[in-house]
Amino acid sequence: MRKSLLIAVATVSLLGACRQGEEAPAKNETAETNTPAAPGAPAAPVSPERAQSLFHERHEGMETIGKSNKIINQALESGTPDVAAIKTAAAKIDELAAKSSGWFPPGTGQDVLHKTRALPAIWQKPEDFEAKDRDFQAAAKALHAAADQGDANAIKARFDELGKTCKACHDNYRAEKHPQ
Repeated sequence: MRKSLLIAVATVSLLGACRQGEEAPAKNETAETNTPAAPGAPAAPVSPERAQSLFHERHEGMETIGKSNKIINQALESGTPDVAAIKTAAAKIDELAAKSSGWFPPGTGQDVLHKTRALPAIWQKPEDFEAKDRDFQAAAKALHAAADQGDANAIKARFDELGKTCKACHDNYRAEKHPQ
């Protein structure tokens, strides 16, 4: 009996560890337990260890999005845009944008992660922040679709729209510099 219990506990622990790389839970689930949260109730803060992991993931994701934006911008400013490079960069932005809604749960702000540029307003105005994130995701998807079509004018228009969504969020929810 004791041996069976130990095996069951070890199995559950291993399965939990395997889930660390999965996407964030649905909006109505808590980040730590994957159990439904009470409707309208704020999500519970993540553990400090999970907060650090999410900080690294979102930092790397945002850095990659920035680099991909630079690739697209340089290609569009050249005399003959490299559509293949644009397609690759747009796909990467779309892929990461789809993950962005899981990068900012409660407990991942400057009060816990002292190097993050994420401002407290993210958690003070969650509906507005989530709306801006949805706009970003939609713009990333539209840019990806335009890039797949290969029409430079459509790509430019969708890229401009993407830039507006980035600015709308960064203006209100990102500090200019890393905290000291």
